[in-house]
Amino acid sequence: MTALLEAWDLAKHYPARQGLVRAVDGVSLQVARGETLALVGESGCGKSTTARLVLRLIEPTRGRLRFDGEELTGLPPAQLRRFRRRAQIIFQDPYASLNPRLRVGQTIMEPMEVHGLGSPAERRARMEELLRLVGLAPYHAQRYPHEFSGGQRQRIGIARALAVQPELVVCDEPVSALDVSIQAQVVNLLKDLQARFGLSYLFIAHDLAVVRHMADRVAVMYLGRIVELAEKRALFAAPRHPYTRALLAAIPHPDPARRGRVTPLGGDPPSPINPPSGCRFHPRCPFATEICRREEPPLSEGAHQVACHHADTLPPADLDFTGGLSETAARRLARYAEAAAAKG
Repeated sequence: MTALLEAWDLAKHYPARQGLVRAVDGVSLQVARGETLALVGESGCGKSTTARLVLRLIEPTRGRLRFDGEELTGLPPAQLRRFRRRAQIIFQDPYASLNPRLRVGQTIMEPMEVHGLGSPAERRARMEELLRLVGLAPYHAQRYPHEFSGGQRQRIGIARALAVQPELVVCDEPVSALDVSIQAQVVNLLKDLQARFGLSYLFIAHDLAVVRHMADRVAVMYLGRIVELAEKRALFAAPRHPYTRALLAAIPHPDPARRGRVTPLGGDPPSPINPPSGCRFHPRCPFATEICRREEPPLSEGAHQVACHHADTLPPADLDFTGGLSETAARRLARYAEAAAAKG
């Protein structure tokens, strides 16, 4: 697949009294047409800042961006507006991301008006079509955001993002503020819309169960940098970075016998104002050696990239979260299926 979005060495540093806050510090990634690249990591690792950088909602301290072969770095405002029609965002908070003074229909039609798309009648028809696509009704266009639940508001946010027919949608933790049952509905809606319109997603999340359902590839961030990037099945089946292993070990397991067999990751991430020397993960890593404290590992090449000095010599991960049921649960489900079949 050809790359739709490409980023090289993106960084965003903020001045502070103690020095520079290195929110993002050298991120390189690609999103292909029609794929979902998930960006995961702990809170504060730079995921949302990266999302805003690739859309140029904030300006990078350094780095390059290219969209569909066109350089985005340094684009003048007129050309940047054309780019923004092709790349939209779904924000994390469905309560704060909608203007409380605008009716839902106005909210969805506003992007079309800004970009001069269609006549008033065509914009209204498009708005009503989008409401139906996201599971709402045309009469909802006359209501205000406070009259909707959180899940319904996020559906409105999705409809607004699709109003100008984008090719790339950045999903900045779009389900983290929703109840679990509503999360499943919104995730399935996003997948259906991707199949219908051929969308590419940069999907920001911290819930690996959601990522497992949504993503084609997964990039793991730690303290402003990507430490592992691989195809979803490869990463879940055989994580190569100790931090990725720790994230997977934190996922609740359906088999009680598995609980407690993996030691959870301890400590807090270091300050982005004063990151540790060498590998940024070494203060929390059980496999760290002197070279980890001294030299920062580069991200390797290939289909499964990892930034770890000991990635090839680590012991096998004591994990069986490979995107399916545990062995015990699978056997139990098979016995249930056989019993049900015997009953006719």
